Amino acid sequence: MYCPFCGAQDTKVIDSRLVADGGQVRRRRECLSCTERFTTFETAELVMPRVIKSDGTREPFDENKLRAGMQRALEKRPVSVEDLEAAISRICHRLRATGEREVPAREMGEFVMEALQELDDVAYVRFASVYRSFQDISEFAAEVDRLRGGKKSGKKGDA
Repeated sequence: MYCPFCGAQDTKVIDSRLVADGGQVRRRRECLSCTERFTTFETAELVMPRVIKSDGTREPFDENKLRAGMQRALEKRPVSVEDLEAAISRICHRLRATGEREVPAREMGEFVMEALQELDDVAYVRFASVYRSFQDISEFAAEVDRLRGGKKSGKKGDA
């Protein structure tokens, strides 16, 4: 770390503390040349991949857009904000874990559908109907039948 006072390269850490609920490290440093002290903050840089849309355009990942889409599907459903935020966090983690600089929107949509299916079956069917462009009631029925076949009755959000 360069000294902000004299520009020297050699500094030593005097004290380190976690701040911002462990999301940041505060370090008190001292320059070995001019003996001035200063504070730095260290955070992890988590780069999200760009999203490749179906038309081939690329755009930065937008967590607010993800949240809005999931909230729309979950509207008036018995799912807590905490559960929604945890699902969004898991999706973001999965996207980062791909290690790719770009992720197709279709892959991201699949992550969202998996998360919604865990949260609430009705929200899942709502999202899937738009995402997969269901054309008629038979496609809805087929998806509901698939859900019923894969789950035991009595689960939260059964369709």
